[in-house]
Amino acid sequence: MLELITGILLAAGAVYFVLRPILHPELPESGKEGEGGLEEGEDPEDDLSPRAVALRALKEIEFDRATGKLSDADYDNLKTKYTTEALAALRAETGERGAGSSSLRERPAPRSPLPAPSCPTHGPRPESDAQFCSECGRRLATAPGYCARCGTALESDAHYCHSCGARVAA
Repeated sequence: MLELITGILLAAGAVYFVLRPILHPELPESGKEGEGGLEEGEDPEDDLSPRAVALRALKEIEFDRATGKLSDADYDNLKTKYTTEALAALRAETGERGAGSSSLRERPAPRSPLPAPSCPTHGPRPESDAQFCSECGRRLATAPGYCARCGTALESDAHYCHSCGARVAA
């Protein structure tokens, strides 16, 4: 008898659990929105704002280029066009939110903490990953195993450069 009562209670609980969302639907809260300003269940493709259209177009040309449907020249032209449109839309949107607030301030690019490669003869080189000077062919001072001051090759366990006497970093 106890098993029968337990079974009926479990069955009733399961039916209630299944039918609860149908019998007592939760009302949507007006202040609760999902990611990107869209409510749950909305299709992001329905957003026809200039910003959303330009960003979707950028994603689409990235995909087309990756799959080989778009040549590099066409990709460059379209990317320039859509990037300009997206920036204009973002600036207009930022202007609508508040002309005084500039959340998208233009900042200078951060400088690298690593020194630029430099040739002892010609100075810093524009190529960030170069190991040889593009003008004279000398090994750059930042290449491993070479003196940072004069560019001379170092012995493997040297503490000082045998050419200029500069201390070698450990």
